[in-house]
Amino acid sequence: MPPAKDHQRSAPARTGNGRAQRRTAGFVAVVLAGLAIAPTKGGAMDLLDRRPPPKPGPSPTDANPQLSAQQSMFDLGATFLERAGDQMSWGPNAVRRNNPGGGGASQDAAPQTFRSWAELYGINSRTDAQGTFTGDQRRTYGGVGGLGATVAPGLNLGATVDVSNSKIDMPASLQSADLGLTQVGVNASYTFGAWTLAAVYVHGWGNIAAERDTLRGASLSSYQGRLDGALGEVSYYWSSGQSRIVPKLGFEYARAVTDGFRETGGFNPVTGGPVTGDRAKILAGAELGHYFVINGHVLDLSGYGKLVDNVMQNLDPFAITAHGQFISVQGIVESRYGADAGAGLSYGLSEALRLYANYDGKFRENFVAHQGTLGLEVRW
Repeated sequence: MPPAKDHQRSAPARTGNGRAQRRTAGFVAVVLAGLAIAPTKGGAMDLLDRRPPPKPGPSPTDANPQLSAQQSMFDLGATFLERAGDQMSWGPNAVRRNNPGGGGASQDAAPQTFRSWAELYGINSRTDAQGTFTGDQRRTYGGVGGLGATVAPGLNLGATVDVSNSKIDMPASLQSADLGLTQVGVNASYTFGAWTLAAVYVHGWGNIAAERDTLRGASLSSYQGRLDGALGEVSYYWSSGQSRIVPKLGFEYARAVTDGFRETGGFNPVTGGPVTGDRAKILAGAELGHYFVINGHVLDLSGYGKLVDNVMQNLDPFAITAHGQFISVQGIVESRYGADAGAGLSYGLSEALRLYANYDGKFRENFVAHQGTLGLEVRW
């Protein structure tokens, strides 16, 4: 029966083709289903292509220690400049021309050629928040030593060194820093009649160690800073009896630079670029003083006040980066106008030795500083 045999051979072939067709159809259905659900959130392709979330970039507050350290260098540089200027221009620490011999010496005693001084001081200052800067509190302790000489009639030259350490605290952003600063200055003055011209130049350098608290411990950084400053001042000495008034007009310039830094440790450590800033100010004011002779010793009381005009503040923004992301942060500026004020007490132990104590205050709209100084002067 040939037709029956042909039918028996073709049946298995049709059965195999059906299975292949069913497998092909099932595969196509799976592919189409996958394509259909791939664009949806949480779909199969999303599970296969899941990536870790991007790491966070830097925050503007990460720059706080560097901004505060630069502000500290400006403030300490200005303080050193002005104190060194006082040594040359009849300020609270200068040689009194109304009693050149010091102590209980008479006014016609021959003035000494050389003089040296040593000081210990402490400063408590505060900068208010501005922009992304959360504000700081600073405590500084330091010492000063200096040497001066009269090299020609009316011409005085001097050199002085200031070494200080500042503890900077920024509680609002859980940050802190230490600034160890050394400054070296040279000063000169020339007196003709009642007028005195004085000039001071200082150069400073120091190390900044910053710490930022994070969820994974502290992020630490260490970098260098430098400071240069100059002060020019003219004063006029007017006296009546044992009292005096000394009007002064000065111009001050300072430039502060901090190097770039790279944090280590903690969560999300950042890298910061270098920062450069310039400031210039005009200071106008006067000192008032009076001395008493008590048992052959001179007790001198003085006070001063100055108006301050920050005529130029050029603080370049700088970039901080983390995980390839960067932002730009602006530096801290002082208010345009402010005032300085202070008082001094001096007591002559002998013709060669004098003890003195001074208070100096700086008052700005967003910055306040109080300084106390104890000093000893030796002349020969």
